[in-house]
This record gives sequence, C-alpha cells and structure tokens, in this order.
Amino acid sequence: MSTPPPDPDLSGFNFERPGSQLPPWVLPPRQKRRRKWPFVVAAVFALLVIIGLVAPKEQTDTSAKAADTSTAATSTMTSTSAPTTSTSTPTAEPTLAVAPVAGTVTAAAPANAALAKLNTLAVKGRAPKTGYSREQFGQAWSDDVNVESGHNGCDTRNDILRRDLTAITVKPGTHGCAVATGTLADPYTGKTIPFTRGSSTSSAVQIDHVVALSDAWQKGAQQLTAEQRRFLANDPRNLQATDGPTNQKKGDGDAATWLVPNTGYRCTYVARQIDVKALYKLWVTQAEKDAMIRVLTTCGATPPAMSAAPRPAPTRTSTATPAPAPTTRAYVPPPATTPYTPAPAPAYEPPAQAAPDVDASVPSGATAICNDGTFSKSKSRSGTCSRHGGVAKWL
Repeated sequence: MSTPPPDPDLSGFNFERPGSQLPPWVLPPRQKRRRKWPFVVAAVFALLVIIGLVAPKEQTDTSAKAADTSTAATSTMTSTSAPTTSTSTPTAEPTLAVAPVAGTVTAAAPANAALAKLNTLAVKGRAPKTGYSREQFGQAWSDDVNVESGHNGCDTRNDILRRDLTAITVKPGTHGCAVATGTLADPYTGKTIPFTRGSSTSSAVQIDHVVALSDAWQKGAQQLTAEQRRFLANDPRNLQATDGPTNQKKGDGDAATWLVPNTGYRCTYVARQIDVKALYKLWVTQAEKDAMIRVLTTCGATPPAMSAAPRPAPTRTSTATPAPAPTTRAYVPPPATTPYTPAPAPAYEPPAQAAPDVDASVPSGATAICNDGTFSKSKSRSGTCSRHGGVAKWL
C-alpha cells in the first residue's frame, strides 16, 4: 500500500495579498464544459426511429378498424333497411276540398240559356292594352282570394290540378296540397296527358284562364278594383287545366280569334266565357259576340233572327180592305251599256264668201260680177276682174 504524498508547505505564501499566486500544483483542476448537442441529436434520432416503428402499425390498425366499421355500418344498414321498407307506412295526407267542375253545354236548353246571358252583355270596341301587366291581377296563384277554394292553405294552381286530374298523388309534407302525379283528360284537345311534378315536366299541363287576363283588361277589367282583378285571376270558374302547347297557342285570344281544337267542347268553352264576363261585368266586341252565337247554334241554340216568329195581322171586322202585303221585287241588274264611241269630227270647209249686193239689172253682155260690185264683160276668164278683187260670180 502506497503512502500519499505529504501536503505542500504553504506557510510562505500570503493568501490575502492580491498579487500572490498559488503554485500550479495547488490550483484546483479546470472543469471541462460538457457539450450538449450530441445528446440532442441522439434523442431526435431515437424519436424518429420510434415513430417509424410505431406509425405503420397504427395505420394498419386504423385501416382495419375503418374497414371493420364500414362493414359493420353496411351490415347494420342492410339489416335495418329491409325491415323499414317492409314495415314502414306512409303518413296519410289530408284531403282538401276542390271546386266544382263546370257543367257541359251540348243541348239546346243550356245553349239557349248561354245565348240569353250573352244578350245581356254590353257590346263595345276593344280598349287599348295600355297599362296591362300580369301584376295588375295580383300575385300569381294567390290563395288570398274570396272565391271557391280560397284561403284553404294551398295555391290556386294545385287547387285546379286536384280538381281536373284523376289518379293523383300528392307530395308528402304539403298537407294534401301539391300534386305529384296524375292524369288529365284534356277537354281542349281530347287527349289524355300524364302529369309528373318537376322542373322539366310540370309544363306539360298548364292552367288556362278561360277569359284571358289581357282580353279582360281590354274589355272592362281596367275599371275593376285590384281585389276584384285578383279574384278574377284565381276564380276556378275561369280556370281549366289543359295541354301546355295548346295553352301557349291561345295567348290572349277571344272567341273571335281562337277556339278550342276539340269541337265537342266549344259550346261549353264559349258558355264559360259568357259566365265569367257576366259575373265580372266585362263586355264583348261585335265580332266576338257573332262568333259565340255561331258556336252556340251548333249545339241547338236558336239564333236571334229566328228567336220569335212574326205575329199574324189582327182579324178585321170592318169592311175596309186590308193593306196589301209589301211585295219584294227580284233584283234585276241593269242592261250592259255599250262603250261610248265619239262621232268623227266633220271635215273643215271654209265659209263661202257672200255675193255682193248688185242691182237687179245686169248690163247686157256682162260675163261676171266682180267682188267690188262691178261687172266684167271679158270674153276670156283669164284675168277677169283682176283689178276688182277677183270674180265673185260668173254670169
């Protein structure tokens, strides 16, 4: 066992003096500064290695769990959807009342009734269309009207579809209002038209104003109040579901310019126009009235000229001779006239010079009377009376 060296003798050093120095072997050893960056690098590297090992396993687990979840969801949906389809029951929609359908006019009695009502309408000319717009008749298909089916919580268009279509289905959640599908037996064309609600299919069936709003505006609706015009535009008596293209062709025509293609419905169509115009105090033009009369006579109505037979003359008890009935003469055209041919103008003849007055006695031997009244006894005609104005008369 070695003996430790003895402590150095430090008695000769003054530790309190600032300039004194300890011997080198007395100074404490210098502590080396530890460098930290190798540890940081090592820690980061170790972390990356750990992440690299753990991440693929977690991703695999997550994918497996997602696949399991989707499979479970699919199986759950399949298992739950089948019972729902087989056991679910659609919620019953309420049934809304519909307006009555207009009666048809195909016989003499209703045709004559329509004709009698037509004769109560004023006959005037068409007023200017100035100021007309659809907004003059209120919001389209407004339910805020005091007419049939008004204030029932459903717009007018769907009210008319429910009235005029058959085999209808309504859109769920609309309280029985919106028609989803149905079939229209179109009275205007006689065709059967299927209806399906949709942005590109609903226009196949349109709602026609029997009396077009523009026509009404020009024949009295300008004088109605805004409320009355709103009623007119939504009154079921003035509305009919029909073929979309046919409604477009009608435009704002009246009976004088447009009639429904189905001739069997024309009397009903015209009678409905008369009813609406009588109800809202609208007038007709003379051409429109004449067209309506022609249509109604095809259904048995008696035209105005034949509505009443002439009354027989009263029986006279006196001996006075009754006046003879007026006779009508057949029209005889005047005879054809020959074209006028002017007479030819006569040829010009110069006026003859009057013989001068002469004495009753003519000298013996005179052969000519000169123009100055003298006589010439020349035996030759050459040069006779040359100095007296020429020969007036030869003797």
